[in-house]
Amino acid sequence: MKARLIFRIIMIFAAITAMAAPLGMEAKRKTKGSAVFTEQSHNFGMVKEEGGPVSCVFDFTNKGDGNLVIINATADCGCTRPEYPDNPIAPGKSGKIKVTYNPLGRPGAFDKTITIKTNGTPSKIRLKIKGTVVPKKK
Repeated sequence: MKARLIFRIIMIFAAITAMAAPLGMEAKRKTKGSAVFTEQSHNFGMVKEEGGPVSCVFDFTNKGDGNLVIINATADCGCTRPEYPDNPIAPGKSGKIKVTYNPLGRPGAFDKTITIKTNGTPSKIRLKIKGTVVPKKK
């Protein structure tokens, strides 16, 4: 009798846990942000080395159901510096990633990648910049 009661309690607990797990996972999926960029690459064209750093802006909108947080943005070298919003981006709202490239001492073609890490879907986004640095006249 006692064993049957314990068995029933365990079975009820197992059934509740089994039903609650998918609901919890579904709720998490629905509350993720999603950064959708209007453009993911920018061509600076010809850039004068003596002209100083050049910048471009990548606009995005959070198309997800939850707040989007940019965890970090990194470039593949020190000549490229991304700037990103510190605050969460609410669903339907927009944000900007500013990318600055310093051409000093880097004559010739360049092709750089900026990796954006977010709490959303996708969690990793790659932006690209390229161009050609025209060397200083001697």
